[in-house]
Amino acid sequence: MAGKDSREFREIYERLLVFYGPRGWWPVTREGGSRPEYCGGPVNHSQRLEVALGALLTQNTSWRGAGKALENLISRKLMNLQSLLEIPETELASLIRPSGYFNQKARKIKTFIKFLAERYGQSWQRFFSEPADRMRELLLELNGIGPETADSIVLYAAGQASFVIDNYTKRLFYRLGHSPLGIPYESLKRRFEKALPAESALYGEYHALIVTHCKERCTSRKPACTGCPLSDLCARRGVVSGKD
Repeated sequence: MAGKDSREFREIYERLLVFYGPRGWWPVTREGGSRPEYCGGPVNHSQRLEVALGALLTQNTSWRGAGKALENLISRKLMNLQSLLEIPETELASLIRPSGYFNQKARKIKTFIKFLAERYGQSWQRFFSEPADRMRELLLELNGIGPETADSIVLYAAGQASFVIDNYTKRLFYRLGHSPLGIPYESLKRRFEKALPAESALYGEYHALIVTHCKERCTSRKPACTGCPLSDLCARRGVVSGKD
């Protein structure tokens, strides 16, 4: 299975890359900037912290709302550990209101920030240098962080290889005939990681391309199959019924 997956998963990636081009994920705020942009991902610890918060803020919402919430934090110069520790949770919730579920997300952010401070102190940046498996394990112990959020932080904030599975990935690979409907997160993650080299740049680009494809063409209902770069590979499972 791994050899077959390796060939086929790689072909899917290469076709999507040719069709859409590099995505430049994850969006971060350039030095001196005021809002996140798709410019190739984080290069310093402030940006890594921003990406981690973005992964929490984008839970159950679009990037548009999460991005606006980040803009509010950036405008208040809160993208540092000490400021996030000191700001009252209610005030934080008000600032991140555009992301939805703002009270819950403020609590999750506080939990994450307190974890960094209590475990690493002034050297909180060391968290992003932990081995990928250990970092993921620590994140999953925190309230409000599930596998998708943990993998997003490991991959995009820390730049370490941990493939992110989301509903877009499940939809696309179900329709392509590579996985059953409702496949468990960890099962599909293992298949990707067995099929592909453990390279963070590859994982990040692949995940970004899947999201782009599912937003632009392989939508939940009425997918744009004509002209799709994967049309000849696709079993079109679930397309007629409109189900994911």
